Amino acid sequence: MNLKKTYHEKYGYERMITSRNSPLTFAEMDMLKLKDKQEFVIDEVEKEFVLIVLEGKCDVFGKEFKFEKVGYRKSTMEIVGAESVYVGKNTPFMVKAVEGDVRIAVCKAPAPKLYPPQLIRHDEVKMARFGKETFVRDVAFTFPETMKANYLYIGEYWVENGFWASFPPHKHDVEDGVEGALDEIYYYEFDKPQGFGIQMVYTSDKTINEAYRIEHGDAVEIPRGYHPMAVAPGYKNYTLWVMAGPRRGLLSTSEECHKWIVK
Repeated sequence: MNLKKTYHEKYGYERMITSRNSPLTFAEMDMLKLKDKQEFVIDEVEKEFVLIVLEGKCDVFGKEFKFEKVGYRKSTMEIVGAESVYVGKNTPFMVKAVEGDVRIAVCKAPAPKLYPPQLIRHDEVKMARFGKETFVRDVAFTFPETMKANYLYIGEYWVENGFWASFPPHKHDVEDGVEGALDEIYYYEFDKPQGFGIQMVYTSDKTINEAYRIEHGDAVEIPRGYHPMAVAPGYKNYTLWVMAGPRRGLLSTSEECHKWIVK
């Protein structure tokens, strides 16, 4: 089972993780890079979208809405939540780069219900620090469960200098009142071109038991199972996490044998 895909950055719209090439039930992700003043129209039926502006600025507008100069960061290495735009199902819209190039992660999921367009500015994004010692990370809840949406729940985190993230290992693949069934995509960038890390995905019964060397532009699909990751010493990592499922939020359980580390 190969759960890793790679995005080779270039101008234009690149389909990356779709319902046709992935084992995921809900989450999909494409990448969009535009030159200054360049425009691109997105029109897919029965899908909801969250545009995560990784770097640069853009206008996002449709028939009855317009959000201007969306985007705040010059680099994903800045520890600040991305600005984002939600667009509901059956709502064609245009993205236009302003004030230079713009890079956007286009996150998608099926959309049974129609919700109105929404904008989140960087100063509205809740930030937190998770973990301790060698498994600490800064986290941004970029598109939280408080926003109106069908399935999408999105955030970001930053890890550096040989540290681990998503530790103790956790999972969210069953509905049991505590844990929620949400599939997930991790997308990675590094502060130097040679930067790398390790992403694991495994289940208790080892029907999934994968470990990937992750580099800038890689993404890993997590249909189920535990998924800790580690960053090589000396490097800084940015990870975008895209979760999708009927019950949105941090609804996970940790691997029992590792819980002692946080007690």
